[in-house]
Amino acid sequence: MTSYLLRTDLAHPLPPSPDIRILDWAPGNRAATIQTGERGLEFFAGWRPTRAGADLMLLGAGAYCVDRTARRRPTADAWTRTLQLRVPVADADAWASAKWDTALGFLTGDDWHIEPYYERRHPLVRVPGVPRGDRPMGLEADGICLFSGGLDSLCGVIDLLEEDPQRRLCLLSHHEGGQASTAQVALLGELVAHYGRERITSRRLYLRPAPSNQFQARPLPTGRENTTRSRSLLFLSTALAMATAAGPDVPVYVPENGFIGINVPLTRARAGSLSTRTTHPHFMHLLAEASTTVGVPNLVINPYRLTTKGEILAQSRNPGLLRRLAPLSVSCAHPETARYAKRPQGNCGYCFPCLIRRASLAHVGWDTDTYAWNVLAEGALLEPRTRRGADLRAIISGAFTDRPDRDILRNGPLPSGEGAAFLRVWRQGLVELRTWLEQGAKGDLAALLGAS
Repeated sequence: MTSYLLRTDLAHPLPPSPDIRILDWAPGNRAATIQTGERGLEFFAGWRPTRAGADLMLLGAGAYCVDRTARRRPTADAWTRTLQLRVPVADADAWASAKWDTALGFLTGDDWHIEPYYERRHPLVRVPGVPRGDRPMGLEADGICLFSGGLDSLCGVIDLLEEDPQRRLCLLSHHEGGQASTAQVALLGELVAHYGRERITSRRLYLRPAPSNQFQARPLPTGRENTTRSRSLLFLSTALAMATAAGPDVPVYVPENGFIGINVPLTRARAGSLSTRTTHPHFMHLLAEASTTVGVPNLVINPYRLTTKGEILAQSRNPGLLRRLAPLSVSCAHPETARYAKRPQGNCGYCFPCLIRRASLAHVGWDTDTYAWNVLAEGALLEPRTRRGADLRAIISGAFTDRPDRDILRNGPLPSGEGAAFLRVWRQGLVELRTWLEQGAKGDLAALLGAS
């Protein structure tokens, strides 16, 4: 078991065992092992969550840093870790009954042990620039919307603002730098210019495990894990904390297409926790139950949970604006990779999210070959040993195979009574992929699809 202690009071005694890793929450302090950046205090300025909301955000931050600093490779199966995290909270009894172990275990595929301990003082307000007090103070928003800089989140903001001309949104982003951050900034500028600053505000959270330095009581290990299945909890817990600041009826919007949400494995080798469960409906259900138990009643709403990515684009409430801004969005799993191959940075074109993106854009006639790699024409990606072609080969295998309906349950259970609706989303998503490949394939790829 790898054990962590999250502290918001740096005077809290260190555990005697040197094997217990320390996560110190102290925004603006060089002694922190949870890093929020030189401008991190700006994120917290002007709003104050409920104590339950603050505790929830700390869980998300702590779990994310645990996930990033506990390596999978040394474990028996090179994947499943046993992780213990002690978290300071105001109501330890409520937290003990909230089943966070189950929610995190489903999300990351690990054996989690979340152990709450009582802390009286409010953990998010004891930093410069953050208002003190016990009463929540909001951001004058009618909803908090996750905003990754991807195509789904762009669609979500446009649809939510077009749906209600009076609605005000606060867009929440998380970043550690790079192309996704660039996309967030560019899209935010365009959206504010179109809808006005009175309807859109933005908060960009910079958060990661801090590099070691001489001021830290117990620096974190230097190695980093890149599977980061817990990032969605960081995103959602922060959004829920912000929503509690605005009021118990203020929702969190999570715009994510249903095909990616259920994320049915394309091949048997990708089954189980190897397929991400970022917005899987079962995880969203577990999150809602646990959050409510610890005193955060705000709803988390995915308006696209029963919609494919292509259908989202086709049903846009402002297709003209969406088509103009879509090229600025980044849906890529690793947008920096093209830099090392001296190709244009942005959407790589060969990862699973990029392939889904291209199929959805083709569904409405907007697909282009402006990607670092054009999988429709680069036959080398079909070679069995080519890592860059792994997702393309998996899609060809999964989308062009007659698959039983029960496969929809291979990545987790579905809500009662909604099996048929999610089955339709899955089948339609596969149709979008097949249609795009069949109509656009060239060279070796066209020959392969023709032979099949």
